[in-house]
Amino acid sequence: MKAALLSFVMLSAIVLCGLGIYAADAATNHRAVDGYGVTASLN
Repeated sequence: MKAALLSFVMLSAIVLCGLGIYAADAATNHRAVDGYGVTASLN
């Protein structure tokens, strides 16, 4: 049960971070930086 709960929390965190980056990138030409240089190479 603990493993299922931990997996659910980790997947929720990943989804929320993805939504945050997407929302910041979509808002008024704001360039989101993810720390890995991935968004810098996508022009």
